[in-house]
Amino acid sequence: EVQLVESGGGLVQAGGSLRLSCAASGFTFDDYAIGWFRQAPGKEREGVSCISSSDGITYYIDSLKGRFTTSSDNAKKTVYLQMNMLKPEDTAIYYCAVAFGHYHCAGYGGPSEYDDWGQGTQVTVSS
Repeated sequence: EVQLVESGGGLVQAGGSLRLSCAASGFTFDDYAIGWFRQAPGKEREGVSCISSSDGITYYIDSLKGRFTTSSDNAKKTVYLQMNMLKPEDTAIYYCAVAFGHYHCAGYGGPSEYDDWGQGTQVTVSS
């Protein structure tokens, strides 16, 4: 059974940092793509970043480049999202999700392309 468990969310002041983790189980970590998404109240879920065994790392939101960094530890089957210089507009539930089948992050066409999702972790940035 595929499982993704996010952790690391919380309440932080503007300008602070958080590191989210996405621990994966139930599949081999040699042909995968794991994406980070976020959903703010009243807004659609949006892709943040993706890391794939096929084409590396892609960031989907230009304004996050330089503040958010995605990385992975394949031995631990864990993907991370390091978030620095957080802003109140970063407040959202953050999800990770996995796509199988030689998925290429650069060809991202929407959250529906992903196969399994974690339960999400709340990130709240106070001003």
